[in-house]
Amino acid sequence: MVELHLPWLELSVLLPLLGGLLVSQFKNRDLARTWAIGICAATLACAMGEWIDFATLNTFEAHDHWDIIQTIFHRDVFVIDELSAPLLPLAALLYMTTVMTTLRTKVNRFSFGWTLFSESVLLATLACRHNWMIILLLAVAIVPPWMELRKRRQGTRVFLLHMGLFVGLLVAGQWLAGDGASATNPPILAGCLLTAGALIRSGICPLHCWMTDLFEKATFGTALLFVTPMTGAYAVMRLVFPIAPAWALQSIAILSLTTAVYAAGMALVQRDSRRFFCYLFLSHSSLVLVGLEMANPIGLAGALCVWLSVGISLLGFGLALRSVEARTGRLTLDTFHGLYEHTPFLAGMFLLTGLASIGFPGTIGFIGTELLVEGAVEVYPLVGLAVVIATALNSIAIVQAYFHVFTGTRRTVSVGMGCRPSERITILIMVVLIIGGGLAPQPGVESRYHAARAVLEHRGDGAGMQTHDDSDNHSKSAVSPSDQPSHKH
Repeated sequence: MVELHLPWLELSVLLPLLGGLLVSQFKNRDLARTWAIGICAATLACAMGEWIDFATLNTFEAHDHWDIIQTIFHRDVFVIDELSAPLLPLAALLYMTTVMTTLRTKVNRFSFGWTLFSESVLLATLACRHNWMIILLLAVAIVPPWMELRKRRQGTRVFLLHMGLFVGLLVAGQWLAGDGASATNPPILAGCLLTAGALIRSGICPLHCWMTDLFEKATFGTALLFVTPMTGAYAVMRLVFPIAPAWALQSIAILSLTTAVYAAGMALVQRDSRRFFCYLFLSHSSLVLVGLEMANPIGLAGALCVWLSVGISLLGFGLALRSVEARTGRLTLDTFHGLYEHTPFLAGMFLLTGLASIGFPGTIGFIGTELLVEGAVEVYPLVGLAVVIATALNSIAIVQAYFHVFTGTRRTVSVGMGCRPSERITILIMVVLIIGGGLAPQPGVESRYHAARAVLEHRGDGAGMQTHDDSDNHSKSAVSPSDQPSHKH
């Protein structure tokens, strides 16, 4: 196997792990925040180095350079491929921007040590290809939010019940699957257990109440960091997708589609801002699962594009909502707050990231959403219609929330509510990624389409593949520059 030029993966995992141990010793919370920002920035630099290094190798997968863990366990543990390579920088960006936008009024409620520990666990999960190690890391990732709930003296029964069931199903399913399972000889019971566990972690209806419970009881930052990386979808791709037959994948897609429409409808009627964001995110992440389980190149490429675009856009959307909450307290969406005059930058970020999440033209989510709908229609036309309905409901909910939070009345405040420099930097990063990815989508779409083709080929299942000529035609229509004028329009 090809190896990276430098040990980017181990550095990405070890930096936040060691940094978390260091930061947890600080009594001064402002100093802890400053160090946490620096460590997160260094981790993001290593993750970007991994992605750039991998792109120069022109290969499907590569392992780390000077892999110490490989020496200990005599196997490649940290391995990245075209699927996971961009997910590491996205996860590192998520943590860095969340820590940067944590205001001083909230530093006593937000644990920087546990946050860096959870970042290390997440990056290790995304860089891991060994099934049992993935399950172990997914189980360890439960500890930081559980510790915060205990510290805040909040009930943990709902969270622990669902997470315990999630881990138990994955362990039982992987034990039954063994090492010889494949899509051509699928272990039905093991596949069902693994699927059920991954769907619980993804919040698929009706086993989604743990997610709303977490957003209500934990700090907004911790809840955001636990759900936004979509590790449930990653578990589906690593543990379920390689061994599930095509009919099973399409069944998962139907369940995910039902959740997407249901969650979009729930987001439309929510009166609490956190529950609104939770259902909005649940709808979008379910749409990602719909595309991942279509098992055809166009739908899978669209899902991979939407995965990245939703990760960026809903990250910015959640951070904007979190920053407003830090100034006003928890928001209700049954009245008008009129905050635009006081926080115009946050209002712009709120609207831009919200529109990007539903694939507004000119944003990073536009092409991915188009590919997702096209891939869904190829499998079953009504599925494509349901995707459009879910997207339409989400767009109405986002615009409605914007009006309630930022317009409708004049608000008088006694203290300044303007953006801090760290928040302005975060807004600038979000704008560059969303608009830049929307105006120049070709590299990202081409990369995700190639990754989708490679994943389907490595799966060894031709059921979802087109003939060679049809695939080439779809590839041209998906990534050809001739399609870009319609995108600009």
